[in-house]
Amino acid sequence: MRKISVLLFLAWVGFLFYAGIALFTSGFLLTRLELTNHSSCQEPPGPGSLPWGSRGEPGACWMASRFSRLVLVLIDALRFDFAQPQLSHVSGEPPISLPFLGKLGFLQRILEIQPHHARLYQSKVDPPTTTMQRLKALTTGSLPTFIDAGSNFASYAIAEDNLVKQLTSTGRRVVFMGDETWNDLFPGAFSQAFFFPSFDVRDLHTVDNGILEHLYPTMDSGEWDVLITHFLGVDHCGHKHGPHHPEMAKKLSQMDQVIQGLVERLENDTLLVVTGDHGMTTSGNHGGDSELETSAALFLYSPTALFPSAPPEEPEVIPQISIVPTLALLLGLPIPFGNIGEVIAEVFSEVEDSQPHSSTLAQASALHLNAQQVSRFLHTYSTAAQDLQVKELHRLQHLFSKASADYQRLLQSPQGAEAALQTVITELQQFLRGVRAMCIESWARFSLVRMAGGAALLAATCFLCLLVSQWATSPGFYFRPLLIPMAGGLTGAVVCAGLLATTGLKLDSVVLGAMAAVGSLLPFLWKAWAGWGAKRPLAALLPMPGPVLLLLLIRFAGFFSDSFVIAEARAAPFLLISLILLLVAQLHWEGKLLPPKLLTIPRLGFLTPAGPPRHNGTHALGLGVGLLLCIRLAGLFHRCPEETPACSSSPWLSPLASMVGGRAKNVWYGACVGALAALLAAVRLWLRRYGNLKSPEPPVLFVRWGLPLMGLGTAAYWALASGADEAPPRLRALVAGASVMLPRAVAGLAASGLMLLLWRPVTVLVKAAAGAPRTRTVLTPFSGPPTSQADLDYVVPQIYRHMQEEFRGRLERTKSQGPLMVAAYQLGSVYSAAMVTALTLLAFPLLLLHAERISLVFLLLFLQSFLLLHLLAAGIPITTPGPFTVPWQAVSAWAFMATQTFYSTGHQPVFPAIHWHAAFVGVPEGHDFTWLSALLVGTNTFASHILFAVGCPLLLLWPFLCESQGPRKRRQPPGNEAEARARPEEEEEPLMEMRLRDAPHHFNAALLQLGLKYLFVLGIQILACALAASILRRHLMVWKVFAPKFIFEAMGFIVSSVGLCLGIALVMRVDGAVSSWFRQLVLAQQKAGEQSSLVYTGAGSSAREAQSHLLPPCSQDLLASGTSLFYNSKS
Repeated sequence: MRKISVLLFLAWVGFLFYAGIALFTSGFLLTRLELTNHSSCQEPPGPGSLPWGSRGEPGACWMASRFSRLVLVLIDALRFDFAQPQLSHVSGEPPISLPFLGKLGFLQRILEIQPHHARLYQSKVDPPTTTMQRLKALTTGSLPTFIDAGSNFASYAIAEDNLVKQLTSTGRRVVFMGDETWNDLFPGAFSQAFFFPSFDVRDLHTVDNGILEHLYPTMDSGEWDVLITHFLGVDHCGHKHGPHHPEMAKKLSQMDQVIQGLVERLENDTLLVVTGDHGMTTSGNHGGDSELETSAALFLYSPTALFPSAPPEEPEVIPQISIVPTLALLLGLPIPFGNIGEVIAEVFSEVEDSQPHSSTLAQASALHLNAQQVSRFLHTYSTAAQDLQVKELHRLQHLFSKASADYQRLLQSPQGAEAALQTVITELQQFLRGVRAMCIESWARFSLVRMAGGAALLAATCFLCLLVSQWATSPGFYFRPLLIPMAGGLTGAVVCAGLLATTGLKLDSVVLGAMAAVGSLLPFLWKAWAGWGAKRPLAALLPMPGPVLLLLLIRFAGFFSDSFVIAEARAAPFLLISLILLLVAQLHWEGKLLPPKLLTIPRLGFLTPAGPPRHNGTHALGLGVGLLLCIRLAGLFHRCPEETPACSSSPWLSPLASMVGGRAKNVWYGACVGALAALLAAVRLWLRRYGNLKSPEPPVLFVRWGLPLMGLGTAAYWALASGADEAPPRLRALVAGASVMLPRAVAGLAASGLMLLLWRPVTVLVKAAAGAPRTRTVLTPFSGPPTSQADLDYVVPQIYRHMQEEFRGRLERTKSQGPLMVAAYQLGSVYSAAMVTALTLLAFPLLLLHAERISLVFLLLFLQSFLLLHLLAAGIPITTPGPFTVPWQAVSAWAFMATQTFYSTGHQPVFPAIHWHAAFVGVPEGHDFTWLSALLVGTNTFASHILFAVGCPLLLLWPFLCESQGPRKRRQPPGNEAEARARPEEEEEPLMEMRLRDAPHHFNAALLQLGLKYLFVLGIQILACALAASILRRHLMVWKVFAPKFIFEAMGFIVSSVGLCLGIALVMRVDGAVSSWFRQLVLAQQKAGEQSSLVYTGAGSSAREAQSHLLPPCSQDLLASGTSLFYNSKS
């Protein structure tokens, strides 16, 4: 019952945190209202006559079409500088040679040869720079909100008015070929379509080659009005290799040939548009709002003259959504209803008319139609939603009314009004740009009530963790009160929600969840505070040492600084190193490094543990130095934030496939395999040192044989992945199949090992035989056989006494068969062995999701954890029979190390730094498992959170495990003192983790306290992020820094809380299995009906001593059943 209570309470606390996160998120990351209105030719956008160019035209819409056909070439991630020529060498400066420069040579020649037919623009993209959001913007002219970035894994049909819908509603034949995302956004909209799987970023050619197979035959057939192609090779090359790889030059050269082939086939009534949906960072990723990500190329070309003048020296910068109203009017379509983009005015000039007045009037007409459409949208939107700024809205409407009146007046007398037309054009452009700026600011709307409620719920839950974690160590603590208020509050919340539902009030699931959380939290806090907290001073509720509290406060305050968040990859190791130095200083002050008289500095609030030290000074100091060295080495694997251009990311984060040199690749591959072998060897040596590797249990057999197979599978996968592009063509299918099956095999083996561990978690060696119980062991001060007379003099008396006792026992027994004799080894490390085995099995699938060289970081991770656990164990006392506690400095250091490992594995709390390649590990090409890809990417991102959360119970177990380093003198049983003096002085075999079973109540309370402390440390981090995001919600960096940080911290907390519960559940499963193991011995002996006495050996203890130290609930039954038990912590 205690175990279930602990797990249920931790799950309930996690639910409270989840409810607070969800409530805050619903107020902070709201999506804008999407209108379903549609524009049509029958409904002009506003009052007044249509432009002069559409009067009397048969079939004319808002404006007469200038082109009857359109070829739209979308090259994913075509950054603006990809379209730039190779810069000429300037004398005195080193030449600039970048693989991507000058590869679109045909495009540059067109711009030089036909300046009135072609134009290159720098398209400014609105964040988030993810493909689905950019496609929405390119077709609707609207601004997808920040939270839409999460939909990039699952695209849904666009409900807003868009260009594709306008084309199909007017009977145009739209043909598409390329990225299958368009099928999700526009289902059934194309007269002919060739969709290709797009999610495998390792595949550079399938989509592009598929397009080229159908592109030119489709153009030559003439059975199309609009032809849309979406090439993915450039984007995938950036994700896989980065923009500076030679493969990028090949891809851009291929796109240049595509453009040349299209231009040669264009007819006079066809417009060619080549554009990128977004750019990419120097590492090839995208999703954020850096300059390189938001800069895309836009190229327009027509066989007939389109522009009245030559292009400027520097290409003009235009918003990306400007392409939507421009294409709509050029094709004679209504502008989509929700568009807020501004037309590119110069393409509406009358090139053939030499009169400048005609060109200016044409531009003014297009801008006026555009402004009318935007004004109509503003009126409709402001009526349906109240999130636009009222004052700014009125100002813009007044500006539009004035410009529209001036325009209508000029239409009545068009001659001699060039200056007035320019003024009207300027006013219309100011209106359109003002609307866009207002929408960008207003659609970052917040619900302050929900944000405050979510932050308050998070703060209350943190206080709950602090209160109960201290309550759990009090003498009067018991588990039943944990569940009564919780169950009552949840019941009341459910009843309240039911009443609200029956009365017809509409509440979303987030509000209902928050109501349930508050309804269960308040009664519990009231009862806990009234019954325990109010009786103690506030200082007793915050018993953590002063230095630890100071470090936590520094970390809490740091989340309010964008500079700290950006530089957290350096700040987190600094805080961890500071805490480690404090731990070493604590050991010194407690006399465990040097004599305390050499240092008289106060102890800064650290608690002094009782009991003799178990480590000498050199050992503890070596642990600290080794830990600092590992942290420093792990810091070499870092990814620089985009906001620090002076910083250069570690080249070791990229996969081996991106390396050019074959010899260097082989050297790195050998180092990665060496790190993998070292990790396996370290785990096996640790299990062997504590004797658990000798157990015949299935999990141990799996460790012996399954782990090497997993290591071989991982190494083989790395070899195939790093050389897949170099494989012969006839073997590529085989390599591709093996690259899919090997990760699945490793993951399957890991899952099998975990299932075996859950089935038989007790990794002990049991020996049973019929015969007399052995009451003595021969202890020697030397190893091996005797080599001198002194050794023989020490051993022979013991052997003689042992023979006497054996002979005396046989005379006393009857002739019947002797009792059952059971020897159990490795019980002293049974919990830790299961935890280390589980963590190793988890590490292999997580390692496969990272680049090969991250294996070195994983090796450092395990080494860091080992050193930190030993260093922490040096300062944690073992109190028998309880209560057992884990100090705050241990929990804080563990949480800091999880954060430090997050950055050391190449992650950053921003969307462009997400390792998208993890979505394709073990997944075949052309798959449709979107949920699986999202799961793989999430697992890769939060791998450090998973490992440290699952391994958190080691903080409680490790000090008992380290007891074996300090054996103690055996207590002599009462009896003949002369005989006791005659016996040689023996050492008591340390009970190690079996001491936890001396007091099951304190064991479970310690697990509860550990879980609550870890959740508290993580909870104050998510609370700080929430408060920073709410207070700084109008900060310039809110969407670039604070919002992504909050999202990553929230997801990391959810992953960590689940992992923590799983880790504690594993410890409880082992504990239950140990109890069941002893219970089975009792039942077996009762059935046999044998009688003998309980004998506890391996340390020379008597039977009655064993009864008081081993398993109180079971040892009484064992003693009554006559089972002989030999216990030992090591073989």
